[in-house]
Amino acid sequence: MIKMIFKWFGPIALLAALVIGDQIRINRPAHKYRLAVEVETPQGSKSASGVVAVHPDRSYSRRGQTRTVGDAVFVDLGGGKNLVALLAHVDNNKLVLEDVSYVALRAYIEAAGKRVSFNEMSRLSGVVPVKGALIPVLVTFADPANPGTARTVAPDDAEAALGKGYRLKGLTAEVVPNGYWPLDFGGVLGEPVTRGIEAKLPWLNGADSAATALRAAGLPGVDGIDAQEAFTRK
Repeated sequence: MIKMIFKWFGPIALLAALVIGDQIRINRPAHKYRLAVEVETPQGSKSASGVVAVHPDRSYSRRGQTRTVGDAVFVDLGGGKNLVALLAHVDNNKLVLEDVSYVALRAYIEAAGKRVSFNEMSRLSGVVPVKGALIPVLVTFADPANPGTARTVAPDDAEAALGKGYRLKGLTAEVVPNGYWPLDFGGVLGEPVTRGIEAKLPWLNGADSAATALRAAGLPGVDGIDAQEAFTRK
């Protein structure tokens, strides 16, 4: 009996290692990046950031698409004011969710002034500005507990939505250590994806609440997307 167990131990262990290795290959992000947002306020500069993971489709079906996992960035501006950088962009008068997967890539290309490969992103370093069309949709909530109080914030005219003395200083992207899924313990072992938007916007899991917020902000094409993915993605 013992001989029989040892006989099969090697093949079973090898099979387990292959399965685990394949799951790591499939689920490991291509890269992670930190999106940081800084706002000038009458009380001084306020900022916040969040790490998102960009996953290409490595499944055997090859039917999926590159996707982003993470949360929108919520900046507490003090005095009851806030700014939220959504996981969404507006393109051709339509709200799109896919472009957030390429924000860091395109920001590094713009900063370098030359082609940067998607596959080499995890090896890059340094902080680069996120400008122009790369800036995601920005919104503010007069009452974070009420999705119907959402309003868009123009990157070049934050005062119109936030009040006098408020100005968007800028957004930046920075590639962070990727790690080896599921060992996201921080530092060289991989920066964990930032969570917490649901605590800031307590209505987020409510039925149709995310869509209510996007409509209140006057954003186009809300009915054609999963509105919650503008705020959080698992």
